[in-house]
Amino acid sequence: MESNNKPSQETYDKWHSDPDNWKMGVFYYNKEDKRLFPPKRISGMGWTINFANPMSILAFFALLAGVLIVIKLIKQS
Repeated sequence: MESNNKPSQETYDKWHSDPDNWKMGVFYYNKEDKRLFPPKRISGMGWTINFANPMSILAFFALLAGVLIVIKLIKQS
């Protein structure tokens, strides 16, 4: 890692391509990677959740709750 504790792009690429960081081939789980939403395994397909990072799971549920609230408000109108 670099001196500022932020991994280099090479390190991110290494983590991303390591099959041990992908549970069942689709769930990204890497305790070293502090990103909330790393890119999906297939490039260009968006982002996924780093299930090893509790903050990313919390962010996902907050986003999901927001979407459900908006849907409920739309149905009430």
